[in-house]
Amino acid sequence: MSVLAIRQVTRTFGGLTALDGVSFDVHEGEIFSVIGPNGAGKSTLFNIVSGFDRPTGGSVAYQGRDITGVRPHALVRAGIARTFQNTQLFEELTVLDNVLVGMFPVTRAGMVSAALRLPHALREQRLATEEAQRLLRMVGLEEFASTPAADLPHGLRRLLEIARALATRPRVMLLDEPAAGLDSAETRELASLLYRVRDSGATIVVVEHDMGLVMEVSDSIVVLDRGRKIAEGPPMLIQKDPAVIEAYLGEEASDDD
Repeated sequence: MSVLAIRQVTRTFGGLTALDGVSFDVHEGEIFSVIGPNGAGKSTLFNIVSGFDRPTGGSVAYQGRDITGVRPHALVRAGIARTFQNTQLFEELTVLDNVLVGMFPVTRAGMVSAALRLPHALREQRLATEEAQRLLRMVGLEEFASTPAADLPHGLRRLLEIARALATRPRVMLLDEPAAGLDSAETRELASLLYRVRDSGATIVVVEHDMGLVMEVSDSIVVLDRGRKIAEGPPMLIQKDPAVIEAYLGEEASDDD
C-alpha cells in the first residue's frame, strides 16, 4: 500500500527550478531513501512533504488524502514526523523532557488539567513518562535521561531527535541527513536503530549522503539530480545505473581524488 504519493511535484524560486515534476510512491513498511548531489532538490522535497513549503505544482498524498500545503503541526497529528539536518533540541531541558515535549501533539489532557493535577492528567503524565523512557531505551539513551540536552555529544543528539520524533507516534518518519557528522561506529548503530524503528511499525523516508548507510538499509531509492528524478529502484539497481554513477556516485569518487 502506498503511504506517500508524490505526483509531479515542482518548485520554482524565481528563475530557479528546484524540483521539476518529481513523482514516486513510498510503500508502507519501507525504508525509502532520497539521494542526489548537493543542489539536487532533496531538502526542498522534504520541506514540501513535511508542510514547511508549498509546491509550485503537483501534489503530495498521505494514505490517499491530499496533504499539499497542510501545515507541519497538522501533519504531525496526522502521523508524519520529521527530523532536521541541524538538530533542533530544547537545549535547557533534559533528555527525558525533550521526548515528553514531543508527545504534546498526541496527548489529550490540556494545560489547565495538568496544572490542576486532575486525576486523568496525572495518569496521562505517568503513562507519557513510561513511554518516553521506553523510547530512550529503544534509541540507547536511557542512561542520559536526566542529562541536559545541551550536554549531549553530536551523535547522541541525533538519537534524541529521533526519539522525540517517535514520541509523536508517527506512521511516517522523515529523517533529514541522520548520519551527518557521525563516525563509523555511530553510523552502524544508526542503521540498527532504523531497522528497529521500521520493525516497530513506522515507514521511514531518509535523505542521506552516506552511501554505505543508504545501500545497507534501503528497500527503495529515488535519485534526484538538478531537481529531476533520474532513477528509482532497489539498491542493487541504483548502484549499477549509469546516470546515477555519473550524477552522484561519480561525483563523489572525483571529489575524493
